[in-house]
Amino acid sequence: MSIESEPGHGNSPAAWTAVMIMLLAFAIGTLAFWLNISWLVFASVGLLIVGALTGVVLARLGYGVGGDKLTPTTHA
Repeated sequence: MSIESEPGHGNSPAAWTAVMIMLLAFAIGTLAFWLNISWLVFASVGLLIVGALTGVVLARLGYGVGGDKLTPTTHA
């Protein structure tokens, strides 16, 4: 596979930010579910949605794969 056809596989600030927020939401939601704190479980679902929306917004602002504000790096 040539480098020109490499899609990036989410290696962008937008993807990393979205994934970190969503991982935090899953961790909080899991702990809240285990401790039987239902309002925090639902709040973590909201944070999960915020994480997904953050990724979309950052990608549209140019921080996604192929975005104009992303400086591509070459990997060996």
